[in-house]
Amino acid sequence: MDENGETVEDMLGEDTAETDSGDDKEGAASEDGKEEKKETVIYYVTDEKQQGQYIAMFKKAKMNAVILKHNIDTPFMQQLEMKNEGVKFKRIDADVTDAMKAKESKKDTEHFESVAKDIAKALKKSLKRDKLEVKVQKLKNKKVASMLTMSEESRRMQDMMKMYSMGGDTADMFKDDEGETLILNANHPLVEKVMDKPDAENTKLIYEQLYYLAVLQNKQLSPDAMAKFIEHSNEVMLKL
Repeated sequence: MDENGETVEDMLGEDTAETDSGDDKEGAASEDGKEEKKETVIYYVTDEKQQGQYIAMFKKAKMNAVILKHNIDTPFMQQLEMKNEGVKFKRIDADVTDAMKAKESKKDTEHFESVAKDIAKALKKSLKRDKLEVKVQKLKNKKVASMLTMSEESRRMQDMMKMYSMGGDTADMFKDDEGETLILNANHPLVEKVMDKPDAENTKLIYEQLYYLAVLQNKQLSPDAMAKFIEHSNEVMLKL
């Protein structure tokens, strides 16, 4: 990550960033006859320690990201987005790119979507996370059981609110669930095991723990949130 000294300007001048739309090709004509410009996504890191899991996944996928960890970098990114049509900045934990996903059969995908709906329903109720989305996908990295993503738009809005001390409760990291998605890796042994036994006594408890662990890799916890995590972890160990 940034090991070769690449700057944002370097990445803007090269086709090294991920593209969101796989169907759009550079120079393709739109309905009105004008050429459509391919969207270029530049991924960035704000905290090398907190986002370590995502950085490791990016490295394994041989993808690049720039390090932008200062407050002034946010308006800098927005300025570049306005000045460069088709350029979009996304934090490294904003989504799971195609380069990180393993191949799935159509049958697997349909099954995962059904399982994800059931998990989401259970977690929304037990965790009181009404806006939490859940996806079950096969990732290439079999060591990652779960991860949390948050849409770039939602995270930027939350950052702005916190910067200007708006919304009060936004300081509680477990309440900032707008645009939040829990990714469960169907290639991980633990996820495979609980998916095979959806009605088992401890299945919901394990899914909750996978969520908490994913949150820890995504953002710093408030004291109250950390207390909840420790309490839940103790409950899991008691079950073992």
